[in-house]
Amino acid sequence: QEQLVESGGGLVQSGGSLRLSCVASSIFSITAMGWYRQAPGKKRELVATVTSGGSTNYGDSVKGRFIISRVNAKNTVYLEMNSLKSEDTAVYYCKATTPYSESWGQGTQVTVSS
Repeated sequence: QEQLVESGGGLVQSGGSLRLSCVASSIFSITAMGWYRQAPGKKRELVATVTSGGSTNYGDSVKGRFIISRVNAKNTVYLEMNSLKSEDTAVYYCKATTPYSESWGQGTQVTVSS
């Protein structure tokens, strides 16, 4: 059964850091993995993606603060979040893309207190 399991969310003060992890299991030929987020009352938005070749893409609001990385052999993607702001508060979802499908994790809550 295809599965993405996220971890690392929690409560952090403004200016702090958190590291999210996502492990994909039973998903083959992954071409890209990434993170998206959805705040209450807002649409889900891109945070960052990384391809199997290492190319990265970031949402404008997180550029310079967040870093995405990936260990292909472990089907794992990480999101290092620094200089967190209250507007970063959201549920963060992991996504894996193959040539045939997309899979989403259940999400992990990140709350930044001001």
